[in-house]
Amino acid sequence: MTRKVLHICLSTGWGGLEMYPSRIIPELARQGWDVHGLALAGSRVAQSFREAGVEPLTLSSKGRAPLAARRLLAYLKAQGIEVLHCHKSSDLRLGALLATLRPSLKLFFTDHMGVTRPKKDPYHRWAYGRVTRLFSISEATRARNLAAFPLPAERIRRLYLGIDPAPYAPRLAPEAVAGLRHELGIPDAAVAIGLPGRLTPGKGQAVWVEALAGLARRYPRLAWHGVLIGGLTAEEGSAPAFVAELRDRVAEHGLDSRITFAGFRRDLPRLFEALDVVCVPSRNEAFGLTVIEAMAAGKAVVGSASGALPELLDADTGRLPAAEDPEDWAERLAELVEDAGLRERLGKAARARVVERFTLDAHVAALVAEYAGQAAP
Repeated sequence: MTRKVLHICLSTGWGGLEMYPSRIIPELARQGWDVHGLALAGSRVAQSFREAGVEPLTLSSKGRAPLAARRLLAYLKAQGIEVLHCHKSSDLRLGALLATLRPSLKLFFTDHMGVTRPKKDPYHRWAYGRVTRLFSISEATRARNLAAFPLPAERIRRLYLGIDPAPYAPRLAPEAVAGLRHELGIPDAAVAIGLPGRLTPGKGQAVWVEALAGLARRYPRLAWHGVLIGGLTAEEGSAPAFVAELRDRVAEHGLDSRITFAGFRRDLPRLFEALDVVCVPSRNEAFGLTVIEAMAAGKAVVGSASGALPELLDADTGRLPAAEDPEDWAERLAELVEDAGLRERLGKAARARVVERFTLDAHVAALVAEYAGQAAP
């Protein structure tokens, strides 16, 4: 078969799901695949395809996508494309239609979010029945997928996401790190406790603020500083009302001078160099890309003992307090703030685990084997 694939992502949002196609395009190309894209006109997804070197086909709206089926089939035939890969469940309507009209097409779907309700009605049986392989990005999501989707177990595969660890390796000179810490408002002697991610309720920032309040109250002699990294507006993917609520809680606890709202940043690999501990208090992560990024940076990571995070972290590489228990979080943070040697040991083991299990080249190698029909059962 030809080594060509069309990635379909008809989303107007911008998060891990939407970033995924452009993240893997360079590695797909390195492994000999010609990538094509389909996105909504004017969307951030379409822009990301272009930034990755792919000029995408575009549609004016998701609702009118089926009307473009004839044009898309002609494009697939002209380009010799036999593989489709969808990333939103709503995109499967188009993907399944194309696969129905042209049965030789292979249709793949990645469940990036983790299904929350059964999908076994006649429509979903038709749409998912056209899927060659459904990829679950963790064992936690695969368990839900097995229960929710009208597919046999052998057509649902766990395929962990991956990253290139190289950009996360420390590279800044000590004076540059000191300058970055100063920019973030971190005192010289303080242990920097960071939380990167969209500022929305499901990401757990409220629990984190309560945990830091408990840390300050129960361990007054410990020197630390919190850094919230993430957009502060709706345009940057966050919930403004929730951001205002977080600011109010920080003020009520008297932590204004001890927590910095850093805003949206594009230099996360370098920001990790200014941090000592990275927190991911999400309630129910489908995978936890930020976790493996922080691990690749050699940081001690504290993640909620829920969702997929226990698949990434253990006692040798981080800490796993209960998702909704600020007191447990405060205790785990106190342990790490007090012990620089422990932070160093956890960070070193964490980076080694990413290199061993969660690299982008390994992820894409497994993916293209599926595309080519060469994957092991």
